[in-house]
Amino acid sequence: MKERRVELYDTTLRDGAQMEGISFSLEDKLKITEKLDEFGIHYIEGGWPGSNPKDIEYFKAVKDLSLENAQIAAFGSTRRPRLRPEEDPNLNALVDSEAPIATIFGKSWDLHVTDALKTTLENNLQMIADSIEYLREHGMKVFYDAEHFFDGYRANSDYAMETIKTAEEAGAERIVLADTNGGSLPSFIKQVVERVREEIKVPLGIHAHNDSELAVANSLMAFEAGVVQIQGTINGYGERCGNANLISIIPALELKYGVEVVGKEKLRKLKELAHFVAELANMEIPRNQPYVGDSAFAHKGGVHVSAVLKNPRTYEHIDPELVGNRRKVVVSELSGKSNLIYKAKELGIDLDEKDPHLQEIVNKIKELEFLGYHFEAAEASLELLIEKIKGRYKPFFELERARVISEILPGQPPISEATVVVKVDSKRVHTAAEGNGPVNALDLALRKALTEFYPELKEIKLVDYKVRVLGSEKGTAAKVRVLIQTSDGKKSWGTVGASTNIIEASLNAIIDSMEYWLMKECGKNEKRCGKEGN
Repeated sequence: MKERRVELYDTTLRDGAQMEGISFSLEDKLKITEKLDEFGIHYIEGGWPGSNPKDIEYFKAVKDLSLENAQIAAFGSTRRPRLRPEEDPNLNALVDSEAPIATIFGKSWDLHVTDALKTTLENNLQMIADSIEYLREHGMKVFYDAEHFFDGYRANSDYAMETIKTAEEAGAERIVLADTNGGSLPSFIKQVVERVREEIKVPLGIHAHNDSELAVANSLMAFEAGVVQIQGTINGYGERCGNANLISIIPALELKYGVEVVGKEKLRKLKELAHFVAELANMEIPRNQPYVGDSAFAHKGGVHVSAVLKNPRTYEHIDPELVGNRRKVVVSELSGKSNLIYKAKELGIDLDEKDPHLQEIVNKIKELEFLGYHFEAAEASLELLIEKIKGRYKPFFELERARVISEILPGQPPISEATVVVKVDSKRVHTAAEGNGPVNALDLALRKALTEFYPELKEIKLVDYKVRVLGSEKGTAAKVRVLIQTSDGKKSWGTVGASTNIIEASLNAIIDSMEYWLMKECGKNEKRCGKEGN
């Protein structure tokens, strides 16, 4: 299929922005436009200039960008039933946008014509023709988006076909078939596209929604049936269940069908693009999102890891680096020796099959995970555990005891006070600190005691704190797992603690966090940490 031509049409800035929880600023939209252009997207739908002031400003501002690959499209609808084209504010807003391309949608489903537009089937055809002709007279290329085409085809195939034939005769340069409700199956999509190709000579496109979790599959079926243009959004953002996810479609075209759409070098920036847009959308990418999720190439089961180490093809459909991702081996209670050896190598720890401590480490991990620990997101705790069992860890301090008292007075903020006794070498320090909660108070008290010996600990701070209740049916007696993320401003690391007591679980995670930093920084360079208290 290498001779096939495929156009990528991105509608993240319009359709994607209609997703609940997403609101792009004008600056966001311009940044995304530049990123999409840099990646090699062919068409970028910037918005609907007839719907809001922000999109009007976008089309003014986008003209100042130096785009190399993409053409900008403005979105709108056919004229209103009782207005002439020159009277229609929506069509005039498209013209005023000065975008080179107008993508307009019209009705393909007779139900929408009679019940939504409240007009006749004949008038709807005239609206399609008038609108396309008017925009072309003003120098715009027109892509006609046949809204609800597949539902319309089911209900009245003759009329649905008549609408797109009208668009073709009026001069539309692309006719895009839309599965607007997202309810069609791939086999039906392919069947209909093949029928349309027999009667329509204008290049076709597909615009699929994901309400049945089939938008990517439907887009690829339409491609197999002969469409030239595939529309979608980055990360599948869009109204209701979203749109076809270009982040999955692009590598499928490049790596499965062998069709060059952006090229191998740009494909390596796929994960970067997905995360860039997600950041501006203020949305998290699911860890299991195909191709670009952090778990897309993660291996947890011991049998899987053993095979992947011998030949990655055994459990990976592509090389992760082709899409800018990486292989990840997870250590858990399901792990075997292969997981641990691979993970140790990632962490820079010398560990192989002949190591006498290997089975002891595997057993300890499984024991701790049974008790509620979770090392997938706490690699610093895992590294500490390995080093301790191998006998290479040198303790930097010993916590002899800790106590927390919380005082709650009606109408006043609660106060927590923590006291700790810490021993470093032969010196004991007894100190206290107040915090806005028991965990904060403990963190401050422990840090206060240790900075007397290791002043560099002032550089690190807790940046994330998560608690998960394990066995919630036990109510307040349930075990809890605490995951914390700590940073020194240059790097961050995760640690874990588990207990039926949330304070103990939190303290264990905090101690691991400090021990890990001291091991990495002071263990390598004793001059890095001067024991001021000695």
